[in-house]
Amino acid sequence: MRQTARIASVEEVFKLLATGGGAAYFGEPVTVLEHSLQAAWFVQCLGGDDALIAAALLHDLGHLLHSEGEDAADRGLDTRHEELAAAALGEHLPASVLDPIRLHVAAKRFLCFAEPDYLAGLSPASVESLALQGGPMTAAEAEAFLKLPHARAALALRRADDAAKVRGLQVPPLDAYRALVASLWR
Repeated sequence: MRQTARIASVEEVFKLLATGGGAAYFGEPVTVLEHSLQAAWFVQCLGGDDALIAAALLHDLGHLLHSEGEDAADRGLDTRHEELAAAALGEHLPASVLDPIRLHVAAKRFLCFAEPDYLAGLSPASVESLALQGGPMTAAEAEAFLKLPHARAALALRRADDAAKVRGLQVPPLDAYRALVASLWR
């Protein structure tokens, strides 16, 4: 299941999003690319910094790196897409980008614990994956989560992630983010 892919260039990132991002987004009414672009746009509209915008754009890249297919959750598999993405990008992007990517699933678990109405607002596909990802956090897990570097950024990313499922929403194209990602690449 787990590929140890390493992405070597900004061009490789954008090619992966452009070619693989047209696939259905795991039970949602948008593709992976549409979801990623919407998340980045929402973060940008809310005044997020470049690192958080890049994290929003790249947060689900791991879905394009595993070979488990769209029905992985239906088969009881957690692909750990957040870890795949962070590992694939890890040599080239700062922690301010990688940590929110790595923590966006934990942020969902935190919000399910901390905000009683949050769980009710999740899409059916997100509820299904939540069960595979460990369910809502315990009080101790939530306390530990908030102490992590970039936990607050991961929560902002999570909210953009949840909102970024709007069929037909017009947002800037993928190339609009190339210079931003390149500016963070090392």
